[in-house]
Amino acid sequence: MGQNHSNLGKVAVLMGGASAEREVSLMSGSGVLKALLSKGVDAHAFDPSLRPLDDLKREGFARCFIALHGRFGEDGTVQGALELLGIPYTGSGVMASAISMDKVMTKRIWRFEGLSTPAWQQVSSAAQTHAAFAALGAPMIVKPAREGSSIGFTKVMSAAQCDAAYALASQHDAMVLCEQFIAGDEVTCPVLGPNEAPEAFPVIRIVAPEGNYDYQNKYFTDVTQYLVPAGLPDGEEEAIRALVRKAYQVLGCRGWARADVMIDAKTRTPYLLEINTSPGMTGHSLVPMSAKAAGISYEDLCVRLLQSTSTDGSVSK
Repeated sequence: MGQNHSNLGKVAVLMGGASAEREVSLMSGSGVLKALLSKGVDAHAFDPSLRPLDDLKREGFARCFIALHGRFGEDGTVQGALELLGIPYTGSGVMASAISMDKVMTKRIWRFEGLSTPAWQQVSSAAQTHAAFAALGAPMIVKPAREGSSIGFTKVMSAAQCDAAYALASQHDAMVLCEQFIAGDEVTCPVLGPNEAPEAFPVIRIVAPEGNYDYQNKYFTDVTQYLVPAGLPDGEEEAIRALVRKAYQVLGCRGWARADVMIDAKTRTPYLLEINTSPGMTGHSLVPMSAKAAGISYEDLCVRLLQSTSTDGSVSK
């Protein structure tokens, strides 16, 4: 389109960071930076694990595109620092970011609001993991409560796996989530816009080899299929989009997010798994894929997100 977006001021693309997802964040950030530069934005890479955040103020940055993933990126910490600096940023504010990063808190709110999410137990020992398995049944998912990208994730099929599953998850987080496994279609749906009027984008159905949508298959292989249109039965996509919009709203999200959902094969009931408030923007990522299906290019998506930057106190124009 060739339009110049220099009116957006000097922009920092926050990427890298100190989380377990640093590698993916650098991939996301590089893509965003290239896209913004192609649209005439005065954009610059900024890695908060290598530089103090107050350099943003000192160097006159007008706004930030957060392309950080995981802890210290989408958990409210960077958002809080940017609030103190008075620099508008993409995505959700401090509270919604912190809650959404914590899968247990997220599920508590969704359950309270009457939104469907798989049964779960929070555990802090291998013994509690065994007890959760006895209660929830097989298969059971064991994962850190505050990590993303399937890091520390195990699908437990027998009690004999509980010790190792807990040990793996607890390497990443003292808070471990045991969750009932829902067998069926795995889908994801991005949401963009202000909290009061969000727009749900086309649903993507994920078909991974042997149903194993792990870290490697998410980012580094081409064997996973992403179907958009999702090819769901009549009415299901709209029901999922409505569910995801509500999930976004009750957590107080804004800007953008992506919710992951499992559809029970027997009942066709959709169950919310989690919501990502700083989704991936790599070549394998799902928000750009969904946006493309809605007729929005990667570059235009990046500009649209940048234009939505705000702080908790005010919305920038």
